[in-house]
Amino acid sequence: MKRTALAGAAAVAVVAAAAIALPLFQPWRLFTDKVVDEALPGAVPISIQPSSTTPPTVSATPPKTPSAPKVLARGSLISHEHATSGKVAVLRLPDGSRVLRLENLDTSDGPDLRVWLSDAAVLPGKAGWHVFDDGRYHALGRLKANHGNQNYPIPAGVRLDDFRSVTIWCDRFNVSFGAATLT
Repeated sequence: MKRTALAGAAAVAVVAAAAIALPLFQPWRLFTDKVVDEALPGAVPISIQPSSTTPPTVSATPPKTPSAPKVLARGSLISHEHATSGKVAVLRLPDGSRVLRLENLDTSDGPDLRVWLSDAAVLPGKAGWHVFDDGRYHALGRLKANHGNQNYPIPAGVRLDDFRSVTIWCDRFNVSFGAATLT
């Protein structure tokens, strides 16, 4: 009788632990990937299909060629809690707006991943895992995918001089998956 009750209590404890741990840790994300391939903002399209069969009109002033985005800062991602690689760039677009661009991002999928600008120095190894929420940071949004090329608008009120790094931050566990120094 005691063994049956003990086995029943153990089964209830295992089910309760799984009900808490599975949504919290989301271990299936170790085996999932999301890919995003956003175009570089302000880039000229490779081909343009006309939407009209009427011939184009000639104007007195030649059209302006769009200027390319200007690189304000850049860096290379290093690994922290998870293997992470890729490039980051802060770009000023022709319209004056700014974006943070992640290029060739390769990291693990994870719960509640964010892209942050931070005032923290990027430290290699375990020493750099938890430093990004110690000082000032600005969240640019949820990580769109763990692979590919992505753009994150930087609000006009954000002073880039206040930040010197970018991190892929797991907000659930307060740990950096990877980070880059902006230079």
